[in-house]
Amino acid sequence: MIFLDYASATPVSKTAKTAMEPYFSEKFFNPSAPYLAAKRAREDYEKAKANLAHTIGAKADDLIITSGATEANKLAFSAATGEVLILATEHASIIENSKKYPTKIIKVDKTGLIDLADFKQKLTKETTFVSIALANNELGTIQPLAEVAEIIRKERENRLIKGNPLPLIFHSDASQAMSLVPISVARLGVDLLTINSAKVYGPKGVGALYQGHQVKLQPITEGGGQEKGLRSGTENVPGLVGFAAAAVEAKEHQNGARKHYKQLVKILKDELEKSKIEPIFLGNKKHQLANFCPVCFPGVDAERVIYRLEEDEIYLSTGAACAASKGEKSHVLKAIGLTDEEIAGSLRISLGKDNTEEDMKFAGQKIVAAVEKELQFSK
Repeated sequence: MIFLDYASATPVSKTAKTAMEPYFSEKFFNPSAPYLAAKRAREDYEKAKANLAHTIGAKADDLIITSGATEANKLAFSAATGEVLILATEHASIIENSKKYPTKIIKVDKTGLIDLADFKQKLTKETTFVSIALANNELGTIQPLAEVAEIIRKERENRLIKGNPLPLIFHSDASQAMSLVPISVARLGVDLLTINSAKVYGPKGVGALYQGHQVKLQPITEGGGQEKGLRSGTENVPGLVGFAAAAVEAKEHQNGARKHYKQLVKILKDELEKSKIEPIFLGNKKHQLANFCPVCFPGVDAERVIYRLEEDEIYLSTGAACAASKGEKSHVLKAIGLTDEEIAGSLRISLGKDNTEEDMKFAGQKIVAAVEKELQFSK
């Protein structure tokens, strides 16, 4: 099997799996219980939270543990009190949550990079919440969040001068970027940050939201008062322990991973360029996650290509898994100006740490063969 859809899911690393195992049986205690064994489970939970927080330059008290990025994004939006600005290429969970508020969509260029001039124009005295993903989940395009944060800072200063009491909160979903981009909440200038275990070789069903001290959030799950009363429910101790172990491991190997992926992507692109249909590589070459290789073969049915490749146990996708499952066209590819024909012929290829140079050569050859068969079929 050659898996080329790591943007949708990653296997649990051996490090994370080993760290989690005791908490399923030997240390199964509810960390909110009063006896010593449960208190030790609480200590382990808090230690794991501190380790996870450290990977993004935060403290344990800054994190709210959730069931994943979608829930973390929903919690983040509880800080919105009025007009919202989001990027045109945001994840479906951001788009759906924004619909509850007056919303403006920030344009992107043909590589998926934010149009800062458009952002400045749409940021007004009535804007209360801005959400821009650190890296896009279909293109891998990395956004200049520090520049966005500086624009927001100046707007806040203007509000103070003019006596405008409206808060202005800056949120980013860093789920896709966490394993490959060095993250510091202070350097990024964000007030809220979403991270996701499932994208960093940790267990699925675990995520977290970083909450800046000045940000007020509203509970989305009420009950026992866990996670500062914002996300009640018995704590997922093994999940957090696995998430923290995976995040720490990913951070330690970031530089080596980026170099490795760049080499693999080059090999893959060299093979894809041998196709009779000249491939169009998508995203921003200078600002793109190293493991991404989104590509378009105009005039080809990418879904049929995927089915052909599955016969050879090569797995990739046409875009975000949540959109693909509904049979919807990618709003991300629409936002960067692709035609319907180009969208139909687009593949999202994302690599992972189990891929090898031999995988890239073989997969590249098989993708080209599948594309050319589809070209003949369409004629």
